[in-house]
Amino acid sequence: MSKITIFGLGAGDLEQLPLGVYRALKSASPLYLRTKEHPVVMELEKEGLEFTSFDPIYEKHEQFQEVYEEISSILLDAALRGDVTYAVPGHPLVAERTVQLLLERAEDHGITVEIGGGQSFLDALFQSLKIDPIEGFQLLDGTSLKKAELEVKHHMIIGQVYDQFVASEVKLTLMEILPYDYDVFIVMAAGSKEEQLRKVPLYELDRDIEMNNLTSIYVPPVKEETILYKSFSKLREIIAELRGPNGCPWDKKQTHESLKKYLIEESYELIEAINEDDIDHMVEELGDVLLQVMLHAQIGEDEGFFSIEDVVEGISEKMVRRHPHVFGDITAETEEDVLRNWQDIKQEEKGQSEEKSILGGISKSLPNLMAAAEIQKKAAKVGFDWEEVGPAWEKVKEELREFELEVEKGSKDIVKEFGDILFAIVNIARFYQIDAEEALFLTNQKFKRRFAYVEKKVKESGKDFADFGLVQLDEFWEEAKRLERSPDNEIR
Repeated sequence: MSKITIFGLGAGDLEQLPLGVYRALKSASPLYLRTKEHPVVMELEKEGLEFTSFDPIYEKHEQFQEVYEEISSILLDAALRGDVTYAVPGHPLVAERTVQLLLERAEDHGITVEIGGGQSFLDALFQSLKIDPIEGFQLLDGTSLKKAELEVKHHMIIGQVYDQFVASEVKLTLMEILPYDYDVFIVMAAGSKEEQLRKVPLYELDRDIEMNNLTSIYVPPVKEETILYKSFSKLREIIAELRGPNGCPWDKKQTHESLKKYLIEESYELIEAINEDDIDHMVEELGDVLLQVMLHAQIGEDEGFFSIEDVVEGISEKMVRRHPHVFGDITAETEEDVLRNWQDIKQEEKGQSEEKSILGGISKSLPNLMAAAEIQKKAAKVGFDWEEVGPAWEKVKEELREFELEVEKGSKDIVKEFGDILFAIVNIARFYQIDAEEALFLTNQKFKRRFAYVEKKVKESGKDFADFGLVQLDEFWEEAKRLERSPDNEIR
């Protein structure tokens, strides 16, 4: 069975290379190098070292993964003809994707892989930066850095920062959660005679600095509380402290029951911000809705029933399960296909016996306009609906006449008859794809704006409301309507 022996060139110069690795490299044939751009190689070249470098492959591809794929394929093909030696910067098992690919695929080719050792760049880097990794640290790949991976409270080391393009991508990712002037360190050739350590503000990370395959970026742990405010974990800490022994008396006494009204209020305030297309207001109101979720989750954790992880896990599982056309092998070409799949999966989850009525499953806590729309929608799905809006209009007129008759008779059934009017109006809204609940909300907001203008005019007059008749107040109201329609719209 053929063998690939992999050695690490270490992080520094030839003097730091273990004697055994030095002898193995000198006697190796054939010897392949991921890159010859390394202090050890430069010195061994002077001693007549013969090797094949994979540096030209980097010029052939736009993605690093493609580079690593080709290198591993070449090595596996070479090993089928006989034993080969492969050398990489640092340690073979630290930040070396080509080595991982070889370990994954060698067995299928009847090839064994032997790791021959080498010094990791991390030892030299910790020494240069004078940091203790036990405080918590991350080692991340600069060529595939993702914001979600960043743990800014730990020492963060970003390797594979080969050039200014990678440095620029790293900078942009870091600036999504860190201030533009946050101090970071560029570390080059740590542990060698060519070692360089330079502190720069984050925005200068990719400016006028020559980088190579021995370059790493060090991001010190964030200590400033306000920077951590972007972190979900920090939000959780704040909510836990508010509910803790030394927290806020109001927050500590809240229950799921007492918080219900606030969730409804914050949701409608968010809707208002969306309707006004006010981005800053939306951010604020989304935060208020999230606060309600976090408070409920913290109460659940305090009582030992559930935590925010359970909430996140539940919704993650549901989204993956109900989107097999995205996360599975189901095909959905249209929105109708998606909705049909969603309903089928939802029904399967609940079980056929659980929901006996077609109208089952409608929450009893829904506002009644919304509940009416859901009832009508479910009935329409099985054909219990008019094909066009005309008969729906006739139903509204019929219910109005019945209500008038009951009022004239002084009947006690006027409440029910009035409910029939509302139900029929919701049906009209459904035909025109109008959300009746939202429509009434918008009208309420409009009334409040116009009435506020009337109040303003009364106050400016120096009189009380009682001093004005309805005709005069209605004039203010009509003036408010005209101003709403004007380009300046000073009362919106």
